[in-house]
Amino acid sequence: MNNKTLSNIPLPNVDLNELKGKLIVIEGTDGVGRSSQIMDLKEWLEIKGYAVVVTGWTRSPYIGKTIQKAKKKHTLNVYTFSLLYLADFGDRLIHEIIPALKAGYIVIADRYIYTAFIRSIIRGIDKDWIYKAYGFALIPDVVFYLKIGIKDLIPRILNSKNLEEEYWKKSEILLDYWESGMDMRLGHDFYESFVNYQKKSIQYFNQMAKEFNFITIDASKKFSSVNKELKKHISNLLEIKE
Repeated sequence: MNNKTLSNIPLPNVDLNELKGKLIVIEGTDGVGRSSQIMDLKEWLEIKGYAVVVTGWTRSPYIGKTIQKAKKKHTLNVYTFSLLYLADFGDRLIHEIIPALKAGYIVIADRYIYTAFIRSIIRGIDKDWIYKAYGFALIPDVVFYLKIGIKDLIPRILNSKNLEEEYWKKSEILLDYWESGMDMRLGHDFYESFVNYQKKSIQYFNQMAKEFNFITIDASKKFSSVNKELKKHISNLLEIKE
């Protein structure tokens, strides 16, 4: 386990040298296939004899429900929006991620601080401010960025929802207000706003991939091809012999 935090800020009552597990992060835009890959990776690693914990966005038992309730009202300002996600991450880090790593588990994170960075920066929050806010975050052992272009992403989402484009444009219920960027009015309807929001997200992900040395994987390929590449890199990290 990397024994560093993002800003080398010591965590109270935590000896980073005691964290014997590995922190593996899967990043990427909505609909890119993170969850399906993670489910398969978890099963694969468990068969290999590893204990695995999966953590994800807004899954804190204390903060997650609060975030969902707040988002339904559409009245959050950008700092409240960002700080709620920060609280969710902090709770999961202290009560879920660190204990698992200390016990020697493999922790797979479905999104990590990088998604939080992007969602805040898109909304105008200062980059240095949000980086410092997450300065206590552990540096992962590896970050996989499932990269996909907007032309490949939109048909995939439409197919996953079994919808025609024209129907989707009229359906606000099927798209999250915040994850469609509607709070920034990036389009005339949810569909247009969603597309523009994802374009911005992909742009920032591409930048962060270079800044934080992500391993970039072409997510436009078939599931099996992406899965094979993920397992190859994880096998190298964990020194798994096939």
